[in-house]
Parts: sequence; C-alpha cells; structure tokens
Amino acid sequence: MKNKILATLVAFGLVGSVSAIEINDNLSVNGFVDGSYNKSKDRTKTPTGQSEKIAIDEVELNFLLNVSNVSGELHLDSSPSTNNDIGIEQAHFTYSLDNGLSFTFGKYGSKLGFEREDPAGMYTSSRNYDSATNFGDVDSLARTGLAANYSTDAFSLGLSLDQSQYDDLKTDGEGLNVELSLSYTGIENLTLNVGYREENAPSVAPANNDSDHLNINASYQVGKALLAAEWQTEGSKAAANTTDLDAIMLLVDYDVSDKLGVAVRYTEEDQDMDAATSLETSKWTIAPNYSITDSLGAILEYSVQDVDQATGSKKVDTYGVELTYTF
Repeated sequence: MKNKILATLVAFGLVGSVSAIEINDNLSVNGFVDGSYNKSKDRTKTPTGQSEKIAIDEVELNFLLNVSNVSGELHLDSSPSTNNDIGIEQAHFTYSLDNGLSFTFGKYGSKLGFEREDPAGMYTSSRNYDSATNFGDVDSLARTGLAANYSTDAFSLGLSLDQSQYDDLKTDGEGLNVELSLSYTGIENLTLNVGYREENAPSVAPANNDSDHLNINASYQVGKALLAAEWQTEGSKAAANTTDLDAIMLLVDYDVSDKLGVAVRYTEEDQDMDAATSLETSKWTIAPNYSITDSLGAILEYSVQDVDQATGSKKVDTYGVELTYTF
C-alpha cells in the first residue's frame, strides 16, 4: 500500500524528497499521528487477568535539512517513552563525501533488526518481540555517538561508536558501545542485513551486564508478496549472568490490491536464564491493513501467544486496531 511505502521511507530517512512538505529549498517537514485500541485476554483455566487500552501512541514531527553535502534531521515526538511529553527522539547531521562515505553525529537509531524505527513503517500493529531486543524501536533504544557509513550500488557498511541511554562513560567498566552493520542489495528484490552489537552496560542503576548481539534478517519480494525472516541472539559476557536469548521471526505480507494487504507473522523467543526465570514464548499474528487514503492507514490485528515459564504456562489472545496518519 502506498501509505506503507511512504511510511517505510520515513523510517529510512528517504522521504524528504518523496512526501515531505517543502518549506524551502533546504528544509522540509513530515511526521505522523499514531493511535490504537488493544485488548488482551488470558484464556487459560486460571487466567491472570486481561487488559484493555485506547490511546494516542505517538505523535511525531520531523524536520529534514539539506545544504550542500550536509544533511540534518530533528525528530520531535510525544510517546510513552517520553511520558507523553514532547522529547527529542533523534537529532543528528550527516556529512557525505562523493565517494560513498558519510559520517553521522548525534542521536540516532540502530541499523539492526527488520523492524525499523517508528510504528508508521511497520507491517503489523505490535512489534516482533516482547523483550528489549527490538533494536529498531528508536523510541526506547536511541543512542548518541558517531557513525560512519560506506555505500555502493550493491551494499552498505556501517560502524557506530555510541553510548546508550544510561551509560555516562565515567564509571570504571563502562565504555563506548560498538555496532557493525552490513546491507546487501546486489540481487534484484532481495535485501540482506547482518549486524553485530557489543553493549557495554552501565554498572549503576538500571544496571545490566555487558552483552553481545547478533542479528541477521532478509526480505524478498515475489510478485505481490514480501517474504521476510530474522534470527537474532543475545548473550551476556558476565560470568555471574547466564542470560541468553534467541529469537526468530517469519513474515509474509501480501498486497491483495492497491489498498488492501494482509500480513501473517510468526515469532519465537527463548530466554535461557536460571531455572526459576527461563521463559519461552511463541506468537502467531495476522494483520490485515487498508489504505483509507494515501495518508491514512488502518491495521487490524489478532495474535495468539503461548507462554511457557517456570511459574506455569498460559495462552493470551490480543485484538487490536491501529490508525496511522502520515504527512
């Protein structure tokens, strides 16, 4: 659908020349308003309860600047991650050389993960995983640093040296995080992404142990269908912490018409910790999406999730509808 294509371009920072409102030759503006209704119910014999919520999930306004070889972006948003106050989601500028090399400094999102940044660019209403490994979720996982990128017609290489939200780079044992990424598009209709991240977590609250992350995802367009798959793993580097996490995703998004599409997704997570806290989840999601107008899109979603943990197992049904207006 057209609105999904434009929204995806927003996530990749390409929409400045496609759908943004031009203020002058150097400045353009775009953004979105995203709201949803969701209801979840535990349908086991001894349910733990249910939840129901209707909310404006995120409002975002993006300023895109371009002067000669320097481009800049300022993303202002209001979302649960900012306690619904207006905050700076991203603020960065990029200096591009003629040989395909560019440097970005500021606050930006990760290049890891199939789901990229804001909800306006997603095929479903909910995100892939329940854990904090949704690297593409810039609302909760933006970082500040310096990134270098080299691009050709077939591939793109990226390196980011950054600090996470809670890392002050002062306490012993803390340091810069390192992220490496590779994207390959040399085969028609195929996109392959491989990324590695070394997270040096702070030793002060909210404390965590240092960890390694590996993400591999790919998508292939076959006629009206997009096929996608992802695998990622996370491992703690601290001897006192045995936490390991593996997750997979399989997705099919099919365009029934220019306005109607259907996404079907399967996700699985295995959090291998101690016997008392280990957790395995699997989830099926079906999400029809419809372009009401070029700027207004709707997603209906139903998912069923199986949760298996030391304290017992449960099955959770979730129903939802999401409306996204992009401009």
